[in-house]
Parts: sequence; C-alpha cells; structure tokens
Amino acid sequence: MKIRPQLFAVCTAAFMVSSAFALTPAEHKAEKARIEAEYKSAKEQCKALKDNAKDVCSEQAKGHEKVAQAELDYKAAANESNRYKLAKAKADADYDVAKEKCDDLAGNDKDVCKKDAKGNHIKALQAAKVAQVSHDPGAKPSDLAQARKDASDKTREADYKAVKQRCDALSGNAKETCITDAKRQYGQ
Repeated sequence: MKIRPQLFAVCTAAFMVSSAFALTPAEHKAEKARIEAEYKSAKEQCKALKDNAKDVCSEQAKGHEKVAQAELDYKAAANESNRYKLAKAKADADYDVAKEKCDDLAGNDKDVCKKDAKGNHIKALQAAKVAQVSHDPGAKPSDLAQARKDASDKTREADYKAVKQRCDALSGNAKETCITDAKRQYGQ
C-alpha cells in the first residue's frame, strides 16, 4: 500500500514539471507575433529579387512560416498529432521550394526535377507516418509493419517514376534498356 502514495507523488511531480514547460497564453501570442513579423520581413527581402529567384524566396518564406507555426503548436501541445503535423509541414515546405526551383529548368530536366522533388516529398511524408505509428502506444507490431511496408511501396513507386522520367531523355535501345532496368530494380 505504500507504493500508491509514492506513485501518486511521482505522477504529480511529473505533471507539474511538464506543465512548467508549457507556453503561457502571453508567450504563445508573442511567439505567434514573432513568426508573423519574420514572415513579413522575409517577404520584403524577396521583393528585391527578380523572376524565379523571387518566387523561390517567396516559397521559402511561406515554408519557414508554416514550419515555425507547426513548431509553436508542438511546443504548446507536444502530442503525436502535432509531431506529425510538424513533420508534414517541413516536408510540404521543402517540396514547395523544390518545385519552384525546378521552374528554372526546361524540358525533360524540369520533369526529372519535379519527379525527384515529389519523390523526396513522398519519402518525408512516409517517414513521418511511420514515426507516428511507432510512437503510438496503442499501435500493434503489425500496424508498424504495415506502415513500413506502405512507406516502402510508395517510396519505391516514386523512385521508379523519377528513374523512368530520366529514361525519357534517351532514345532507341538505350531508352528501352533503361526502362527495363528500372522496372526490374523497382519491382514494376
């Protein structure tokens, strides 16, 4: 019976420590204002640029703002849902910037660039999903195995599409050989 009062004391202390790290409403509001001010400042700096460099800068500013907001949400409530949202925000921001950078290219190089960006986006999202399942205390080992399998399948499919797009730059037998090798390598 002595264990229960001790366990209660430990749980209470842990709760008090965790709540001490939570943001107060004033701190949350100040952080939100800081994020907004940084975004506006970054957008102002982009105005000096031209053409696609301006677009890339703008996407970087938007991405930084979204990631900062997701980090703030995670600080306010450190749970699996917010951890996943943070990982997704990072992946989406990286993808948007990579897509915008591809606009500097033309033809098949642009298509390959976009497929590579999409592949990296899919990999990051799948890694976030696997992490979400692995941190879920209610998840069964079969759930984690299924999440890993799904991630592997989707990543392999994205990699195949990128390699196949690279093959399009070739012609004749070289192109056929490239596509055949890609199908064999990625199990298509």
